Amino acid sequence: MTTVTSHETHLALHRAGPRFGAEVTGVDLTRPVDEATADALRRAFRDHKVLVFRDQHLTPGQHVEAVRLFAEPFDHPTAVRHPDHALVYPYNVRQTGKASTWHIGGLWRSPAFAIESLTYDEVPDLGGHTLWADLQAAYDDLSEPFKTLLAGVSAVYDGNPENYAQGSKKTGIGETTVEHPVVLAHPLTGRRGLFLSSSALGLTGVTPQEGRALLDHLLRHASSPDYTIRFGWRPGDFVLWDNQATWHYAVDDYGDGARVYRKVIGVEPLRTAP
Repeated sequence: MTTVTSHETHLALHRAGPRFGAEVTGVDLTRPVDEATADALRRAFRDHKVLVFRDQHLTPGQHVEAVRLFAEPFDHPTAVRHPDHALVYPYNVRQTGKASTWHIGGLWRSPAFAIESLTYDEVPDLGGHTLWADLQAAYDDLSEPFKTLLAGVSAVYDGNPENYAQGSKKTGIGETTVEHPVVLAHPLTGRRGLFLSSSALGLTGVTPQEGRALLDHLLRHASSPDYTIRFGWRPGDFVLWDNQATWHYAVDDYGDGARVYRKVIGVEPLRTAP
């Protein structure tokens, strides 16, 4: 456990796994956060990539301000907005559907989202956990010749933001597509990691046959249990994650149980002190 003390808080980090992820205690995000605590949180986020804050019960406005500690909240052009705050996007899986694939948010734009975050309002009695995988650790374990090959490869995604809103019917791929390199140097740390999603339409820089084989291998490799952590939820929990260093998967093991949450997205992340 790591402890950081400021004049207003006693922040502690409880690691979720040996590679990444942590639960944060000693911080009340419903109140203003002093700059020393904010900087400690930004360092923790840089180091751990996924931070969980239990029992915060944030209002929509407080959720936005919590994300603002780490990045500029994003005004999504097509998402359904919360009636109490235009930068908050509500989800109820009974209407919007479940996100039970390994994915990265915001790949319809370049750059993709820096941060995604959720506040949980309702959760099933059992199940409904979320997995994250460390794409940087997954990249580290590739062979050097394979890393050299991937340096010239990109993945292609649907570039229509309409297909990424809550409950979108995804009626078809539009004329606009977006390419992202499958190896990303993180804009803040410079650390390289895989950067891909199960929604990839294909790979560039290789033949179609090679692309299918490469994509299948990379998706299986990056989702290995060797690189994953898992969190379960209760109402009031708040989580945010580095969308440019991890991908995530919402486990669909709870049938038609309730899962209601609010999302706030961050772009242009704030830099932290060394």
